[in-house]
Amino acid sequence: MSGGDTSASAGSAAPAAPATSASEEVQRLLRPDLRGRTPYGAPQLDVPVRLNTNENSYPVPQVVVDAVLAALADDVASLNRYPDREFTDLRKALTAYLEKQSGVSVTPEQVWAGNGSNEVLSHVVQAFGGPGRTALGFTPSYSMHPIISETHGMTWVDGLRSAATEPDAFDLTPESAAAQAREHDPSVVFLCSPNNPTGTALPFEVIGAVLEAAPDAIVVVDEAYAEFARPGTRSALTLVAEHPRLVVTRTMSKAFAFAGGRLGYLVAAPELVDALRLVRLPYHLSSPTQTIARVALEHAEVMLGTVEVIKHQRDRIVERLAVLGACPVASDSNFVLFGGLRDEKATWQALLDEGVLVRDMGIAHHLRVTAGDPDETTAFLEAMTRLAPTHVEREDRQA
Repeated sequence: MSGGDTSASAGSAAPAAPATSASEEVQRLLRPDLRGRTPYGAPQLDVPVRLNTNENSYPVPQVVVDAVLAALADDVASLNRYPDREFTDLRKALTAYLEKQSGVSVTPEQVWAGNGSNEVLSHVVQAFGGPGRTALGFTPSYSMHPIISETHGMTWVDGLRSAATEPDAFDLTPESAAAQAREHDPSVVFLCSPNNPTGTALPFEVIGAVLEAAPDAIVVVDEAYAEFARPGTRSALTLVAEHPRLVVTRTMSKAFAFAGGRLGYLVAAPELVDALRLVRLPYHLSSPTQTIARVALEHAEVMLGTVEVIKHQRDRIVERLAVLGACPVASDSNFVLFGGLRDEKATWQALLDEGVLVRDMGIAHHLRVTAGDPDETTAFLEAMTRLAPTHVEREDRQA
């Protein structure tokens, strides 16, 4: 064989060309229950008015920015070391905030935190769910609850709200919730108060009814929007001390204008919190994350300074949409679900053409809009005023 001969040696064969595409090969190897799924995510489009992800439109106040930068200096110098695995100082800051905000006294041992509330929800499902177990939620509700449950091997059950018979009502009664819990015997039950995407606070009696009807279930009350609730709305935090199977989750992404900080947390019995250590990844909260969240909590009054303004914009949206003949759902959150649309997809596109991005939640004749700052809210309402004659199906518009 000459030196320039690069042919394969006798007996060897060149690798066969792949018979399938990379996409087909990945799908073949993927878990069967994940094939054909699409990942969670709202459109991130560059438009003048983005009101589709329930973010707080206001930037972090400069005084907090300065305090965070000063506190991070020490963290950056010691990034060669792992963070505090138990996030001790952050837990203390969370308990102090919760006591002031809700009037409920909790201990650091009752608090758990993660990179957004989705991570702490995932910890709960990993610890108390899994293959062969059932999770129950009441649709429409937060779409990550079934995603987290099913991707951890659970069987998901879509419980029903009154919308099954009343297209523009999304109530959940204690009797209905309890009956469905008894029927499905779940290991985890998800409740939302205020509920996403409807915005409505949960009738408080539902929580006790579900706890009684599902004696073998961890009952999760997702209170991501609790700070926006109307006066008199009770928090499930008041029940934690007497119910060891109750978990209340919250987030700093909404009212705290801290979506990019990725900090969610829960409150539960110390024994339940201790069980979550079995499934958390090592050192899951970085030192900068812990520091940024702690400083934000120390400036809670400043960080929450826009909540009342946002609530006013929310109520303004409800009032104006009703005048336009749409069917807004009364809200305890920082967004409004509204129905009465002839074609929600056409309305979504028409609003986008006007430079306003809202959320299509997959509910017929409905869209969801975040309450932004006054200018953003005005832009949305002016666009809807122009679109109402052709997009709102009710005939009794007063505009």
